[in-house]
Amino acid sequence: MLYNSFVENLVLPLGDLALKTDFIKELKFWRNTIDKMSGAELQNMQSERMEKLLQHAVENIPFYKRKEIKLTGNPYNDIKQFPVMYKQNIKENIADLYIGEKDKMVVERSSGSSGIQGEVYMTRKENVGYQAVQTYLWEWGGYKLGTPLLQTGITPERGTIKKIKDYLLQTLYVGSFNLKPDQVAQNLEDAKKRGCKYFGGYASSLNVHAEVAIKYGIDIKFDGVISWGDKLFDGYKSNINKAFHNPSIAEVYGTTEGTMVAGLCPQGNHHIMTPHIFLELLDKNGNEVKPGELGFVVVTRLDAFSFPLIRYYLGDLAIKQSEDAVCSCGKHFPMLKKIVGRDTDVVYTPNNSPLIVHFFTAIFEHQAAIRQFRILQKMKGEIEVEYIPTSDFKEEVLEKIAEIIFYKTNEIFPIKFIKVDFIPNTHSGKPQLVQNTVVSRSIASV
Repeated sequence: MLYNSFVENLVLPLGDLALKTDFIKELKFWRNTIDKMSGAELQNMQSERMEKLLQHAVENIPFYKRKEIKLTGNPYNDIKQFPVMYKQNIKENIADLYIGEKDKMVVERSSGSSGIQGEVYMTRKENVGYQAVQTYLWEWGGYKLGTPLLQTGITPERGTIKKIKDYLLQTLYVGSFNLKPDQVAQNLEDAKKRGCKYFGGYASSLNVHAEVAIKYGIDIKFDGVISWGDKLFDGYKSNINKAFHNPSIAEVYGTTEGTMVAGLCPQGNHHIMTPHIFLELLDKNGNEVKPGELGFVVVTRLDAFSFPLIRYYLGDLAIKQSEDAVCSCGKHFPMLKKIVGRDTDVVYTPNNSPLIVHFFTAIFEHQAAIRQFRILQKMKGEIEVEYIPTSDFKEEVLEKIAEIIFYKTNEIFPIKFIKVDFIPNTHSGKPQLVQNTVVSRSIASV
């Protein structure tokens, strides 16, 4: 606790001072003010923020200025005049979607798990504001800043600032793409030596670590597990509880592009972060569905003005809880009844090493000549790569991709590249980037 206090009251305030940001101020505002607001107060704050954002967009953002949208002062009606934005729309119009000096802003890119990578820009203050909401949700699972943490991610090459941050926050950061059993086992053993009390990362990578711990009898206890990035399925939770001695589980639903959509409270309800975002659940015709009905998730971030993310289509499906529903945890945020995720499939190498979606996105995000891709496994021990090339595409790109895959897996196996003009979506409208049609076995049963 002493170190946690040192980090929060000295280290991070000094960081805010040096970077001219407000992380600690924002985090405390969420803890001490927003957390205690009534439902009416939360909605009033949401309404005020949304009205201000929409006014800013039509007056200052070139893309929206051209739309000549006439605001009425009712933000909940006015926002319906704004187009729903898909990742491809943003890519095509990105130069007209922000104001400010691009080279001085923080760029946030999604992992590309939908097959198309999202990209937005924000100021440092806006970026740490997003991180403050994220940290607030992590704390629902008991995590405190500075507590030793094992974290999986897709950026294992840590720059100087990230290395300093990892050191000060006692974070053991490991890659989420190399999930061979021996490496996973080493991650867990290193976490034991470092005294990691919490474990955070993509749900699928958390599950693989749990499976390895079970199979090889690695006895490690975490006080809490924090999941993000893909759906935390019931089978994953079961493995996590079995492997890590029933830790508290905090599930965060958000986007890398700077939105924290919802968080799982200790009572098991998904609370929507209404002062931070405005959430719409829409049918195929773009109409809001009723509580209890399935709808497509569309979000608007309300506290970022340099690159207004308005009506951003995530491709997921969710069901909203009734407006009069009350959670026994005492928080008054509106709730989602259910977040419908798609099971991010896993493909296997001939040596049965599992490759999750983020293994591939970490490779393809650096291949600008590939506009979209999908990984298929129809036969054991080999994979197919469907790809849509850009106008700059050259055949050498495929050889480079294969070499990287072989290097990262330390295996050579058949990879068939198939040029396509179209990659079909799943029923949710979101491409499933990794599909395994072979009956696969989990690590625990190999």
